Amino acid sequence: MSSWQIPPSRRRFLALCGAAAPALLLKSRADDQPAAPEPAPLDAALTGDGPWAAALNKAMEEYMKPRNMPGGALAVIKDRRLVFAKGYGWADREKKLPVKPDSLFRLASISKPITAVAVMKMVEEGKLSLDDKPFPMLDLKPVLEPGKEPDVRLKDITIRQLLQHTGGWDRDKSGDPMFRPDTTAEKTGTPPPAAQEAIIRYMLGQQLDFNPGERYAYSNFGYCVLGRILEKISGQPYAACLKEKILNSVGARGMRLCATLENQQAPGEVKYYMPDHAECDCVFPQIRKRVPVPYGGFYAEAMDAHGGWLSSVVDLLRFSAALDDPAHSPLLKPETIREMYAPPPLPAGPKPDGPPADRFYSCGWDVRLNGPKGRTEYTHNGSLPGTFTLLMRRSDGLSWAVLFNQRSDDPKLSDLAISSALHQAADSITDWQEGDLFSKWA
Repeated sequence: MSSWQIPPSRRRFLALCGAAAPALLLKSRADDQPAAPEPAPLDAALTGDGPWAAALNKAMEEYMKPRNMPGGALAVIKDRRLVFAKGYGWADREKKLPVKPDSLFRLASISKPITAVAVMKMVEEGKLSLDDKPFPMLDLKPVLEPGKEPDVRLKDITIRQLLQHTGGWDRDKSGDPMFRPDTTAEKTGTPPPAAQEAIIRYMLGQQLDFNPGERYAYSNFGYCVLGRILEKISGQPYAACLKEKILNSVGARGMRLCATLENQQAPGEVKYYMPDHAECDCVFPQIRKRVPVPYGGFYAEAMDAHGGWLSSVVDLLRFSAALDDPAHSPLLKPETIREMYAPPPLPAGPKPDGPPADRFYSCGWDVRLNGPKGRTEYTHNGSLPGTFTLLMRRSDGLSWAVLFNQRSDDPKLSDLAISSALHQAADSITDWQEGDLFSKWA
């Protein structure tokens, strides 16, 4: 599968890199937050012509072909310098529009580390503590069934537990409220599909699945609550808060929240596909026709803080690179970054008398210690009907973002296979610097 682009001449490629590089280099942290770098336009032909291109292209093509993936995009940074950015296949298969490095994709759950960094920024500024209790702060009235009382444990849940998925909800036991907008609207007496406040009020009337802090269980709902905490503290809508606190600071100005319906796509956003062309009833009851699952099977607007962001691979790496050198991060202080990556406390965290926990979910990141060659990996993936995404950050200076406009849904063809394929491709490359044209601006 080609990138559907005519490769630029060597002179044109040098010119492109010269235009884009200054916007992608991160400035050192000053006493005050540095001014946001102005991102330069990224040409679709910026694909890298170094010796590493063949290995990365092979990994992408061998992953996409058996899954019949319509399109994808990959970008790679080495030591916070963009060394590769390329689109593959179709952003819109019917209209024959190619994916470009600046094409926008739904990030799905990669939205969580973005939310987590904003929360940690509030902690750093003294506006929030990881031990604060979110539900007393929000002061929302629970929706209770007749004769029922709120679970007393709800008031003891902490911000830290929401960040680390130890708050007490287990979607494998009680379901995921973020994907039941019709039921929640009915229970709360609000117009469907249910928005965030209605979902929280409904959940305040439900019992927890386990004691807060007892164990890990992935919770989209916990990050929905964190989004409302950010709104409460900042006095701004969630998206405006994130842009001001995080995204504008690193030049990721193309990032924005996604919408549910196909006719609400953002400029430059890809089209999303299902392998079996599945359709469903729309979450908006006024739309009385069947719709493709990615465009009405869930309410994207309510998923903002846990799964609602749109981004290109390059803007996503602008965010990622801002955390790769804690001593010079434009976002967080080194001590805040260490706290963000810390394992959960007991009883959910590693036991002092047990084997070392080499992998755990910290505040917004899946952390793997003692990986190949002793490196540490900070990662997150995302998955929705029509979307699969992966952000990988490695302690050896390599990071990548890979985004697709279809997920596999075939147990024999795991979406996560792209992770090992890109690790293998990256580990086979020993001469990044030889072709790293961005290094001249270091």
